[in-house]
Order: sequence, then structure tokens, then C-alpha cells
Amino acid sequence: MALSTENGIPETRSKLNPYACACAIVASMISIIFGYDTGVISGAMIFIKEEFDVKESQLEVVAGILNMCALVGSLCAGRTSDMIGRRYTIVIASLIFLLGSVVMGYSPSYGVLLAGRCTAGVGVGFALMIAPVYSAEISSPSYRGFLSSLPEVGISVGILLGYISNISLSGLPLHLNWRLMLGIAAVPSLCLAIGVLKMPESPRWLVMQGRVGDAKKILYKVSNDPEEAEYRLRDIKKAAGIDENCNDDIVKLPRTKATHGEGVWRELLLRPTPAVRWILIAAVGIHFFEHATGIEAVILYGPRIFKKAGVRAKKKLLLATVGVGLTKLTCITISTFMVDRVGRRKLLLASVGGMILALTGLGTCLTIVEHSGDRQIAWALVLSLVATYSYVMFFNLGLGPVTWVYSSEIFPLKLRAQGAGIGVAVNRFMNATVSMTFLSLSEALTIGGAFYLFAGVSVAAWLFFYFFCPETRGKALEDIEALFSPGRGNSPLHAAAEKPDKEVELGSGGAGHT
Repeated sequence: MALSTENGIPETRSKLNPYACACAIVASMISIIFGYDTGVISGAMIFIKEEFDVKESQLEVVAGILNMCALVGSLCAGRTSDMIGRRYTIVIASLIFLLGSVVMGYSPSYGVLLAGRCTAGVGVGFALMIAPVYSAEISSPSYRGFLSSLPEVGISVGILLGYISNISLSGLPLHLNWRLMLGIAAVPSLCLAIGVLKMPESPRWLVMQGRVGDAKKILYKVSNDPEEAEYRLRDIKKAAGIDENCNDDIVKLPRTKATHGEGVWRELLLRPTPAVRWILIAAVGIHFFEHATGIEAVILYGPRIFKKAGVRAKKKLLLATVGVGLTKLTCITISTFMVDRVGRRKLLLASVGGMILALTGLGTCLTIVEHSGDRQIAWALVLSLVATYSYVMFFNLGLGPVTWVYSSEIFPLKLRAQGAGIGVAVNRFMNATVSMTFLSLSEALTIGGAFYLFAGVSVAAWLFFYFFCPETRGKALEDIEALFSPGRGNSPLHAAAEKPDKEVELGSGGAGHT
């Protein structure tokens, strides 16, 4: 029996728990701050270039350094959350954002601005790892996709707020406008650091520390009835290597060193079981393709793309970029309600298929505009805008939100935080790579050629998702590892694989998985 409507769960147990939803919303606030930092820099760079008289390559560094530093933050966040808990890791992320925002708002020089972006970047790494993991761990299987998507909705809200901030503050004096745009994020960072202390800890993390009694109290709050809470607690105890019939509030775990994250890297990278190896490949692959398909080029350099397409006025450029933000937020909100109904795999494949068409169209239209010289081709301009918005729409209906839902739920309990951290590190590396090379790439290949390249990468992404990513909808977190055991998954590659060996049957790292 599993906690999903597909498997005969009573209706009272398939409803969204308000307390769990509230916890996931608060955790997602950290993503709003990150999204704001990502969105606001696109417009702020116009004024930063004017004040500091920097080169295009230096602007690429300003845009991309956030994500290079986020790579470091995400790798540290996994171990940190295993040691001090998910909740206090969110507090740390908020305080790092606070410091970075203050430094960026002060910024008397280009170097200080970079230091502030680096500091905020570490906070980004923490936020991107911990928010979806926390949301997944407090959720029931029926609504895990919805609640785990909320951090991605938060990012979209933040990006839109960043674009609105660009327009609202652009009329201020040059020395003040972009500094306020970047520094104002310090206020919500401080509020979140205080507010998160009212949230409960992840019950799964508590069980890993042997604090079964505390976990049980929280599960009773985030579940719809005692029966559901007890069922979830039994599954978590089994995954942690605790006798599911044990009723002690405090349990001394047989392998206490593993409860704070020691030895996880070895089980993930050096001696993974076949199932964990497939999981790691799927997590790294989905994070790689999220940004290798070019979304950051549109989010960060939207004004430049629209300028190439023929939009000249600065105000219109910013308004067109706000349209990107609205499209992103609308589509990702729709996706949160679809991910548990349609499934992760179907959304991924449909989303990337649409992205391939939109990127090909955008590359074609921009190429035509570029070769038209000073003549304005109205239809190519209109189709460029349509293709851009279509690309953003398809991305945010599937690949954008599903990446975070999928990677936060597929790792076994003991490996989840640090496994998710590896995925986020790859995500940030690719984000930074695209951010810091797009201008140079568009000069080398032409801007149309750059989007043709992204279309080609999207084809590779579709094939990867088809062969490597089985469906996880409606499965309890403790049951997902079995989907990746050779021969047991529901993707064509798994169906053709060999039967699991003895090591798989014993589960990963002695954690009691099948």
C-alpha cells in the first residue's frame, strides 16, 4: 500500500495538508530572494556599465559569478544540512543573502560589486539545494510534486519582482538606481532568517538523528490523519535502518557516523550501487540540461536579444523583459498543478519537444533580422518575440520545475541532501557557463547560431530524459530507489537492462532500501 490516490488511499488522506503547504511556502521564500537577484541584474547591468564604464566581458562576469560561487555553496549545503538540519540551513542561506545584498548595495567599485555577487552566490547554492529537499521531505506522495515545485515558483516570482524593480527604480539618479535594485533584497533576507525559526524540522532528518519521537510529532502535523502519519513514520524508520516496530522516542542508530553525512561521498561517487549510479546520472543529467538548453541566455540577456530583434527604446526593452517574467511565472504556476496529475516524465518530454521548436524558430528569425541590415522586418520581429515567449513557456511548463522536483526526490534518505547538492553544483556550473559565455558565443556564431546550438542541445536532452528518467509520480520517497534498479524502471533503457544483482537487493549503503 502506498500513500497515493492511485493505490486506493482513502480520500481524506489524499488532500493537501495546510500545515505542510505553509511550511513549503515559507521554505520557498528563500527562492524568491534568489530569483530577485537573478532577474534584477539583467536591467541593473545597463546602469552598471554606464557608471563603471566596464567591458562586455566584465558584465558577463558580473552575471555569471553568482552561479560559480553558488556551485561552492551547494556542495557545502548538503553536508551542512546533514549536520545541523534542514531548517537551520535555510537560516544560514538567508543570512548569506543578507550580507551579499548589503555589499552589492554599497559597491563603490566594480571589485566590491563582484565581492557582493560572490557572497550572494554562496547563499544561492544553499537555497537551491535546501528548499526543494525540505519541501519534498515534509510532503506526502500525493502532493510532493506540487510542494516541491513551490521553490521554482518562488524563483519565478523573484525574477518578475526583479524586472519590476528595474522599471520602478530606473528613473532614479545613476549612482542610486542600480544600488537600490541590488541592495533592497537585504530586507526580506532578514525577515526570512527570523521567520524560518518558527518552522518545524524535516521529520526525515530527525529520524536520521534517532529523534523518532520529535519526528512523529511533526508527521502528525503534516499528515491528514494519524494512520497516514504512522504509515509514513514506518517507511522512514525502515529507510533509516530502524526497526519499524520500535516505539522509542530516542533511538541509538547502529551507524551513528552516517547520521551527520560522513561517508556519503564514498557511497555516491566511489562505490555506488547500480541503483544509486543510475540515480546520480539522472540527477546530474537533468540539472545539466536545464541550463545547457539556454534559458539563462533569455533571462539574463533578454533586453539584448530583443534589441537584436529590433526593439530599440530602453523602456520598451525592459517592458518586453517583464513580459518574459510574467510568462515564466504563469506557466510555472500551471505546472505545479500538473506535475502530480500528468507525471514528471510526460511533462519533461512534452516541454523539451516544444523548446526544440521554439529555439529553432527563434534562431531562424534572429538570423533573418541580423542579415537584413538596417531594414526592419516587422514579421521577423514579431515572430522573434513569439518564439522567445514560447520557449520560456515550454521551459516553465516542464523542464524548469520538474528538474527540482525530480532531483530532490530520487536519492535515498541518507544520500539525499548531498546527492541533491551535487546536482545543484552541476546546475550552477552550467548556469554560470551560459551566463558568462553567451555574449561571446553570440559574437562567434551570431545570435541566431547560438540559439540553433541550444536547439541541438535540447534534442540531446529529450533523448536523455526518454532513456534515463523513469516516472516517480505517486511513489513514496522510500520506494523510489527501486525504480532505478536495473530492469525495474519504466524507461526503455531500464526495461532492457539486466536484472539487479545482490548488492542492489540489499539496498544502498545499508540504508534498508529495496
